[in-house]
Amino acid sequence: MSKMIIISSNMKIRKILSLIIVVAAVSIAGTVAAIAGDNKKASAKFENLSHDFGMIKEDGGPVSCEFPFVNEGGANLIIYEAKAECGCTKPEYPKAPVAPGKSGVIKVTYNPIGRPGGFTKVVTIKTNGNPSKISLKIRGTVAPKSK
Repeated sequence: MSKMIIISSNMKIRKILSLIIVVAAVSIAGTVAAIAGDNKKASAKFENLSHDFGMIKEDGGPVSCEFPFVNEGGANLIIYEAKAECGCTKPEYPKAPVAPGKSGVIKVTYNPIGRPGGFTKVVTIKTNGNPSKISLKIRGTVAPKSK
């Protein structure tokens, strides 16, 4: 009878150990998958997030600047939208996906006509990457046209 109890106890211990090993393996696999998933997400890395035009002339016409970026993630970067706060600022962005390791440019044009004085404008970029929202800022001062 005592042999039966020992064999039964050994079987229970083996089952418990097997269960612990399975749970540990599943946990480790889930953690590895989560880490790998983060590396596969797109990620736009900009050289600069702001540009200062300095002093510009109101009657000099629109001025533009470029915001270069690189997709440092492991998946294609898709830019869904580039939106300015008002109609005086116009962003242009790549419509095609930007592959991992490749670069792109957001071009921002500001129209100073009828807007003398200082300005600060924000362009919001929405992507499938991390971060999913990026703010680019332009600023400067518009010298009024001569009378």
